[in-house]
Amino acid sequence: MSNIRNFCIIAHIDHGKSTLADRFLELTDTISARKMQPQILDRLDAEREHGITIKMQPVQMRWAPTHLETQSSKHEARNNFKFQNPNILNGKLEIRNSDLEFSNSKFIFNLIDTPGHIDFSYEVSRALKAVEGAILLIDASSGIQAQTLSVLEAAKEQNLIIVPVINKIDLPGAQIEKTKLEIKKLLGNDINISQISAKTGQGVGELLNRIIVEIPAPKILESNELKALVFDANFDKHRGAVAYVRVFSGSIKKEEKLFLAGTKKSIQAKEVGIFSPDYLAKNELISGDIGYIVTDQKDLRNIVVGDTITTPKARDDSTFEPILGFKRPQPKVYASIYPNKEEEFSALSKAIDILSLSDSSFEFKGESSLLLGRGFRIGALGLLHLQIIQERLENEFFLNTILTSPKVNYKLALIDGEVIETNEIERIDFSAIRQIFEQRAKVKVLLPIRFQGKISDLLIKERGEYLNSEYLDNERLILEYDLPLSCVISDLYPKVLSVSSGFASLSYEILDFREANLVKVDISLADKIFPPLSFLAPKEEAYRLSRSRVEKIKEIMPRQLFEVDIKAMVGNKVIAKERIAPFKKDVIAKLYGGDRTRKDKLLNKQKEGKKKMKQLGKLSVPSDFFFKLGQRF
Repeated sequence: MSNIRNFCIIAHIDHGKSTLADRFLELTDTISARKMQPQILDRLDAEREHGITIKMQPVQMRWAPTHLETQSSKHEARNNFKFQNPNILNGKLEIRNSDLEFSNSKFIFNLIDTPGHIDFSYEVSRALKAVEGAILLIDASSGIQAQTLSVLEAAKEQNLIIVPVINKIDLPGAQIEKTKLEIKKLLGNDINISQISAKTGQGVGELLNRIIVEIPAPKILESNELKALVFDANFDKHRGAVAYVRVFSGSIKKEEKLFLAGTKKSIQAKEVGIFSPDYLAKNELISGDIGYIVTDQKDLRNIVVGDTITTPKARDDSTFEPILGFKRPQPKVYASIYPNKEEEFSALSKAIDILSLSDSSFEFKGESSLLLGRGFRIGALGLLHLQIIQERLENEFFLNTILTSPKVNYKLALIDGEVIETNEIERIDFSAIRQIFEQRAKVKVLLPIRFQGKISDLLIKERGEYLNSEYLDNERLILEYDLPLSCVISDLYPKVLSVSSGFASLSYEILDFREANLVKVDISLADKIFPPLSFLAPKEEAYRLSRSRVEKIKEIMPRQLFEVDIKAMVGNKVIAKERIAPFKKDVIAKLYGGDRTRKDKLLNKQKEGKKKMKQLGKLSVPSDFFFKLGQRF
């Protein structure tokens, strides 16, 4: 038990988490040089394509520390660790278990590599619940970023030991001393800061030794009864539902009967083991272990993340206290997805069902559209998550799909007093609405001081309300604003990057719903309301946004065989309009000479035919229509 260390790597996106995990795996000989490849823990094609981590990935490593006693004696007292690190005695870093022979011992490291993108912060929160420490990785060339602050705050809430590490010290633009000052302002002047290059391996061995010294052995519950936290789950097409667990007390053996305390389901452990990083079967998992359980369940929905696994006797034990787990992730954005060809709906339905087994963080339900046919309403954690879902459907299941513009949740107070929360505003009759409440978000923007004026103007233009500002150092500050969630999720980040020449970063947290003066804008195409294009807009901005929307639709909508009128309407009032001319077929090309009445007859016949086509015809919408239209709600 005293030789186990459970920890994760947390950081802003692109600060080198996956590269550091690669070096750990190499140095500990967990992966042979022959099998090693960049981002080896990223298993999804989408992760490699985007160069980011989407799903957390646990792995177990073994490390024989090098010159540990020499390393530990060089450390000075860390005042900020005295109250939280059980390995610090008498103001010096020591190992409590003095009988351990470090030179001959191998330590077990259970590492969880986590995502850095804000859309997948839920993955990070689950990983933090299963470990005792976190490596806070910071890029030496860009310093602390907004998401760095966000993940650090989450780690502190779990009372984890924070090991700050500056990465990419080999880069010509590395600002090591400046980054040190930023870290010390956050964590205290006495904090020890490691300096590494995950790419070259410089300093990584010393970091592994530091993990042994500063991150405590696993915390164990006082009770001897089995309690294991389900921090993730996956579906294996050959084995069924697999639970990823952290054992806090007791042990789990193969073929043992188990009980899920939250869902009240009985399961059996068909196999138990560790991540190496592939599944590696073991005889049992003991207290402190992070591993997996291959269950007898064929439906992953029966394994709920955050549940507590225990023994069957807990079913009738009213005094049993489960481990405090997590709430289900709440989707932030919603969009509809349709097959490009209506006959592919069954294939799409099957694909989404299978995809949900490996990604339980999105919701879906069936729906239909007069123009697009049958499809599904998807609830995702953010725009990138939506994009990843669509890409996986297309790349893994070979489907061509149409993804509509995303929406967020609103609360609507009806005239009869009922209050409903919905993201399907296109289906709501707004004549029955008394009040509209929009969800707000607190945004933190970390930026160079020279861009403060431009960023502030942008946030105010986006209906932001100033909350606070804090100087990180002499060159950078943190701005806090209260904004509508719809503005934050849609296109705020690209705008912030544009205004700051790429130097700013942002993070956000969801707030409450507040009353807003909004109107519903419907878009009519060829005299038919097209619900997926409906949106809510501030009353004073409705005309400008509608004008922009109809002009963009005219630009990207392909010409049809009939005239298409594009109208933006508030109620029955048209506030913006454009027209797409039809293809023109030269029906009189075959005529030559003769009476003019013959030509007029053919032209009139063509005109009448186009009128009929306009009434009965079906618009042709390209699959990238909504992508080109943009993601403003």
